[in-house]
Amino acid sequence: MRSPHIWSLWIGIAAATLLLAAARLHATQQEQAMSSANPQDAGSSPEQCPLPVSEEEFKRRLTTEQYHVMREGGTEQPFANAYWNNKKPGLYVDPVTGEALFASSDKFDSRTGWPSFTRPVKRESVVEHTDASLGMPRTEVRAKQSGSHLGHVFDDGPGPTGLRYCINSAALRFVPLEDLEQEGYGPYRGLLTPEAPASGEQR
Repeated sequence: MRSPHIWSLWIGIAAATLLLAAARLHATQQEQAMSSANPQDAGSSPEQCPLPVSEEEFKRRLTTEQYHVMREGGTEQPFANAYWNNKKPGLYVDPVTGEALFASSDKFDSRTGWPSFTRPVKRESVVEHTDASLGMPRTEVRAKQSGSHLGHVFDDGPGPTGLRYCINSAALRFVPLEDLEQEGYGPYRGLLTPEAPASGEQR
């Protein structure tokens, strides 16, 4: 018959084995969670980078004008901004998150002095809110990922959508067509070529 000392030893070994297995399982779950929370580490596109965690981070990344427009809901001067008359093919992205927002193939001359588009690259890339700051209801447009103010959308645009996304240049960063692959936006090239669907068609 085994002594109580032997039984205690076996129980201790079994308990230690269970604790070690539990610790390994916990570590594995933590690694998987971190990988899911950091898609950029897995080689994803720039638009999937983690969002800034504070307004201080926005202030660090943005110029004074960008911060005023994107975080304070300001409006830049018409005809005196970076992209109002830009006719180059390319993609317009969020300066902070890299999220793709608008394509040059959907840009048109609205004669307002601000970049204007018939639609966003993806409908889910932007969110809309009612804005009554000027004493009349308008529809504000914000970037979904960063929550930053972009501009407003109106129903006086060209066909077939009939929409005019009037966007501040300060809320955009332009990626030229020739730099798409280098900056990780290669999959969007099809939107900027002659084969791209006409404005208003479903993507």
